[in-house]
Amino acid sequence: MIRAVVVDVDDTLCLTEAACFELENEVLSRIGRAPMPRAVHLATWGQPLLEAMRQRSPGVDLDQFAAAYAGVLRRYVAAGRLDVIPAENLHALDRLVAAGRTVMLLTSRTESEMAHLLAPDHVLAERVSAVFHAGNTRYRKPDPRAFDELLARTGLAPHECVYVGDSPGDAEAAGKAGLSFVGCLQSGVRRREDFEPRHVDLFIEAFPEVVDAVARLAARRP
Repeated sequence: MIRAVVVDVDDTLCLTEAACFELENEVLSRIGRAPMPRAVHLATWGQPLLEAMRQRSPGVDLDQFAAAYAGVLRRYVAAGRLDVIPAENLHALDRLVAAGRTVMLLTSRTESEMAHLLAPDHVLAERVSAVFHAGNTRYRKPDPRAFDELLARTGLAPHECVYVGDSPGDAEAAGKAGLSFVGCLQSGVRRREDFEPRHVDLFIEAFPEVVDAVARLAARRP
């Protein structure tokens, strides 16, 4: 059976690309840098932030950017402008848990970028059993060893897990590690044709459809 549903954060559990584009440009402005074009942000979306910033703002002082970013991030989160998880997505997580699935998160974000989502009073705390991020793992997507590490630490087998993400890199990495993959297209950043078909088991147009998608995948199993 499918025992675990592993979920990506950005543009899967919550829509973040547009908000991050605004946030990062505000940080660039604060440190005296020119804003990046949206096309550059979209082209590098899904990469670890500081790695992506080398392309988004060539020559940027990454230490200076990171220091300014921390304060702007806190303000965006406090204002409800970033990482707002819709009620219907939380309900979908509840339905997965009620169906006997373990829910976990796997993201390439750093620990500081995840700190507010990891707070013990956050709405995810009672719904998510484990969170794998760049602060507590050795490997990050699109390296499939990120999934190998998750499997080793949880004792789960690949066929017992489904990964839900929004990028072709997510799909390829999960597939190489032996996990089923559900592609979430809700953000509109990627389209079906951006994915290699052999890496995707099912697509969903909005995150709440994940419950039925996982049930359909489970029904395919012998």
